[in-house]
Amino acid sequence: MHVAATRPAALEVASVDPEALERERQVLIEQARESGKPEAIIEKMIEGRIRKFYEEVVLLEQVWVHDGETRVGKVVEKAGAKLVAFDRFQLGEGIEKETSDFAAEVAAAAGN
Repeated sequence: MHVAATRPAALEVASVDPEALERERQVLIEQARESGKPEAIIEKMIEGRIRKFYEEVVLLEQVWVHDGETRVGKVVEKAGAKLVAFDRFQLGEGIEKETSDFAAEVAAAAGN
C-alpha cells in the first residue's frame, strides 16, 4: 500500500537514477543562485534539498504512511526483514491507446 500511495522511484539512495539526481541538483543550484546567497550557504542548501529529494523518491527513506513518523527503512528493520526490491503497478500503465484520424477513416469509407 505504501508503494502505491507514495510512488517511490528507487528502493535505496544508491539506486536513484543518476540522471534524475543530476537534473534535480541543477534545478536546485539554479534556484539557490537566484536567491543571491553566498556559495558556502548555497552548498548547504543544496545538501539539505537533496536529502529532501531522497525522502520523496527513495522507498527506504520515506515516512511510512501508516504512522506518519517512522521511516520505511526502520519499519522493515524492526520487522526483522530485508527489502530487496519492489514493483508498482498503476491502472492503465503500459497500455498503448490507438490514435486514429476519424476524418480520414470517414473519407476512406466514403470512397474518396
